[in-house]
Amino acid sequence: MAISPNYSLLAVVSLILLQIASFINAGKILVLVDNLNVRETHSVFLKSLKRYVRKYFPFFFYYFALHNLFGFSERGHQLTIKAADDQTLALTKHDEHLYDHLIIFAPGIDALLNELQDEGHHTTIVADPSNFISAPMIVGKISQANPILFRGIALTADETNQLCLKILSASTSAYSFNPHEKVEEYPGAVGRSILLIGAIQARNNARVVLTGSIDMFSDAFINATVNKCDSTTKSQKSGNFELVTELSKWVFMEKGVLRVKNVSHHKVGEKNPPREYTILDDVEYMIEIEEFKHGKWEPFKGNDVQLEFTRIDPFVRTTLKNSNGKLKTQFKLPDVYGVFKFLVDYRRIGYTHLLDVQQVSVRPLQHTQYERFIYSAYPYYVSAFSMMIGVVIFSCVFLYHKEPPKDVKKD
Repeated sequence: MAISPNYSLLAVVSLILLQIASFINAGKILVLVDNLNVRETHSVFLKSLKRYVRKYFPFFFYYFALHNLFGFSERGHQLTIKAADDQTLALTKHDEHLYDHLIIFAPGIDALLNELQDEGHHTTIVADPSNFISAPMIVGKISQANPILFRGIALTADETNQLCLKILSASTSAYSFNPHEKVEEYPGAVGRSILLIGAIQARNNARVVLTGSIDMFSDAFINATVNKCDSTTKSQKSGNFELVTELSKWVFMEKGVLRVKNVSHHKVGEKNPPREYTILDDVEYMIEIEEFKHGKWEPFKGNDVQLEFTRIDPFVRTTLKNSNGKLKTQFKLPDVYGVFKFLVDYRRIGYTHLLDVQQVSVRPLQHTQYERFIYSAYPYYVSAFSMMIGVVIFSCVFLYHKEPPKDVKKD
């Protein structure tokens, strides 16, 4: 398997899907191309961004009638296709974004990547679904995916970058080299370190997907059939359309988006939060989380959300119980006073970063709230009372005990 030597993540990339603004609903998409013929060669993918297939519409006849009458679209996005070298091209105007999302189908541009250039000699690769990242939220149902056709440049990722996602890796036997030269040195990228598709989710939840194959989105690859070498099994359609659809939904924030709808905390048995808590109070915490799915907000079904009650370090860490999107827990406050935080910091691959912080004060017990007698102080009680009893006995003996007079001999 031969892959172009231009494998750096900063190499010419055929596709950059960039979320410019955090709009959840369908928005405006700018598509930059080298040649306007991309509208025909990649029509299946581009049309999938616009038309809307209502899977749960009960009457297909009325659906098609309404579709033709009102022009329903599948994803609802508004596409604008322009040449990458258009001199009038602008992404912002008066400090406002003109488009919500950006697609670059222009492997020939080098304005952003300076003097790097793709020679254009690549081997067509059939990627096995087992090389996908284990993140159904990004790539869909991997176990049911058909082989993926890929032809283009390879990428490598910085292993120390925690924001980088390896969506699709090459097989363990792959290596990158120039097919027109002899391999005299150890290749710069081999095996699973080679990326065919990579992604980044920034700390502000902006998403970027990079791949070196513009052909992966083409009608030819989407409609192609794949048959394994020396195999008698029937040819199967490539899984390119399913893959690019899932990737575009994820990068355009159509799925994998979480938000906090409501947060509450109070003492057990009460409804409103107090002005300040007291140490050892029994507290109930509830957070309501929603997930954007199928074009609307639905209760989040995750069962791995944790709550931390922290001052500097966590004093309490517990997993919240999910009840139709309402995640609750009860716990006892620590025997430490100060300024604490109810902290929910949820980070999962494929989902937006969810962070919610509620700051509260925890005070010590008032004098009237302490127990009248403390078990640990019993030795001190005994010593105090024994001392008082001893003083009383000594006083009585000293004051009221009189020695009998001694006989005095007279001379």
